[in-house]
Amino acid sequence: MTSPVLEQVQAALATVNDPEIKRPITDLNMVDSIDIDDTGKVSVKVLLTVAGCPLKETITRDVTNAVSRVAGVTAVDLELGVMTAEQRSGLQEVLRDGKAQKEIPFARPDSLTKVYAVASGKGGVGKSSVTVNLAIAMAKQGLKVGVLDADIYGHSVPAMLGVADTRPTQVEDLIMPVPTPSGVSVISIGMLKPRRDQVVAWRGPMLDRALVQMLADVYWGDIDVLLLDLPPGTGDVAISLGQHLPNAEFIVVTTPQEAAAEVAERAGTMASMLHQRVIGVIENMSFLPCPHCGPEHRIEVFGSGGGARVAATLGARFGYDVPMLGEIPLDLSLREGGDAGKPIVESDPTSPAALVLSGIAQTLSGRGRGLAGMQLGLTPSGKF
Repeated sequence: MTSPVLEQVQAALATVNDPEIKRPITDLNMVDSIDIDDTGKVSVKVLLTVAGCPLKETITRDVTNAVSRVAGVTAVDLELGVMTAEQRSGLQEVLRDGKAQKEIPFARPDSLTKVYAVASGKGGVGKSSVTVNLAIAMAKQGLKVGVLDADIYGHSVPAMLGVADTRPTQVEDLIMPVPTPSGVSVISIGMLKPRRDQVVAWRGPMLDRALVQMLADVYWGDIDVLLLDLPPGTGDVAISLGQHLPNAEFIVVTTPQEAAAEVAERAGTMASMLHQRVIGVIENMSFLPCPHCGPEHRIEVFGSGGGARVAATLGARFGYDVPMLGEIPLDLSLREGGDAGKPIVESDPTSPAALVLSGIAQTLSGRGRGLAGMQLGLTPSGKF
């Protein structure tokens, strides 16, 4: 007969989530054995997915803390093992939940994950900085957020999130996104290369395959928001995204000057051609708050009005409102945070740029998913 203490230990272990998969280790069949001796010492064996699991220290700490809190437990002896190939195959089936391989979960009609593609007409407008800061701001608001760095050639998102040298764990042919200290999960083609300095020189079919792999072969779990950092322009990745994720909504990032605004309009128009909705425009590097007079004096280093012109032009072109989501001022901390792997909404949350980014994230978080493409479960009762 199972003793009450054993039941309590099992319940405690059920509160421990695998830090990469974000599900209880008991549900994932990672708990191999539990033994309790007469003195109250508990011996637990937990099976890791791979021998080099990058977060085994986290698992050790969380298991030890959870079991130690059980009444009557005097000591915890944790042993870490490694799953066999058969056990990993079983875990893969659990994670896929019976769904077909290569299925993109976010493309399913019943998916409740909001998918935002962050696009720009040209490089150098701060699109990746905007993406990572929005992701962290949403995570701080309590959402489960994933970031897919789809900028195949200029994959800078991992470095900005402080995980540039981290490699994802693989369970059979499933890839675990890399968790970050901010709680955001991320995957990037840069994490899948043998070396960080290796150059990616791919053309259309390979780019499409890479995007599908990062969408279908990565176990994203039950996330609220997926942000995609797209390459600048209107190339192969944007076309592939329209084919594989027609329900994705676009956010266009530009800077104030006319040259950037003109090409940003093309990025938005490309999304509309692929029947995807543009939900807003973000103007980055809008102005420099005067270091002498204060923030009420705006020094417009790159001109003014580019973002508003893009929003107005796209709205008139599409026949629906495309709002200006925010104007992000030039801020030294924004650049420094990206270089250091500590985005500004986390490292300097009260700065002007961080406040604007957090406000945009709040606006996006409050948007409903809408009914387009969703199965409503309605059955006609008869003929009219």
